[in-house]
Amino acid sequence: MLKGANLKKTVSILKIKKSCGQICQILKALSHPQRLIIMGHLLAGAKTVSELTVACGVSQSQVSQFLIRMKFEGLVKSEKKGKYQVYSVADKRLIGLMKAIQQEYCFD
Repeated sequence: MLKGANLKKTVSILKIKKSCGQICQILKALSHPQRLIIMGHLLAGAKTVSELTVACGVSQSQVSQFLIRMKFEGLVKSEKKGKYQVYSVADKRLIGLMKAIQQEYCFD
């Protein structure tokens, strides 16, 4: 855990204040456990709804609803490939965010 003096050196409140709307939107969009898991799967590469359904172990309609919300929030993008919609991470900065979340909060 960071001490008060170290925290002041690593976090700029002014920078956060300028971007807090965007930051809050991203964190809110990722705040549902299933959306966080879907994002984790998409970090490994683009996937169809069917692939995400199998990977996440939830219904296709649930995955579709989560993806609609994630697309609206700007977390994912989709591309038509043949008869399938393929979803991928829309903003590469999310990769760093997900790695930071894993490093700080996910332990063996």
